[in-house]
Amino acid sequence: MNYEVIAQWSEIIGGIAFVIVAVWLFRKYALPAVRSAAIARNADLVNAEKRRDDLRAEVATATAARDAALAEAESIARRAQGDAQREYDTIVDDARREGTRLVQNAEGELERSRNAARDQLRIEFIEKALLRARELAAAQVTDSLNARLVNKTVDDLSAGTGS
Repeated sequence: MNYEVIAQWSEIIGGIAFVIVAVWLFRKYALPAVRSAAIARNADLVNAEKRRDDLRAEVATATAARDAALAEAESIARRAQGDAQREYDTIVDDARREGTRLVQNAEGELERSRNAARDQLRIEFIEKALLRARELAAAQVTDSLNARLVNKTVDDLSAGTGS
């Protein structure tokens, strides 16, 4: 017997046995792990795609909400501008009416002041005229003329003629 041939066949059979055991171990332990990892990775991809689609839907919803909010903000700004213009017009109209009323009141007050000043001036002129008339009358009227005038006035008053 040739030990070298036996040794050679022993190595070949051992190698084949090793390969068979390695393939069997690979199929028994490694392949299910690779399959489960692939399944998990595929599930992760599916979940990631679902999250992406959900996020895209949320982005679309958020974009629509933002656009609606912008449109509402523009509408509010337009209404506010219109309200401000109406308020401005109202305030200006009220101020004009109040100004007109104040001017009319001031004109009336000015006229009353003119009349009062005119009356005061008349009173002063009358007082000065009376004072001057008294001075002139005292200088021109004698005692006898004064007695006649007093008697005539008393007689007129007693008779009720008053002229």
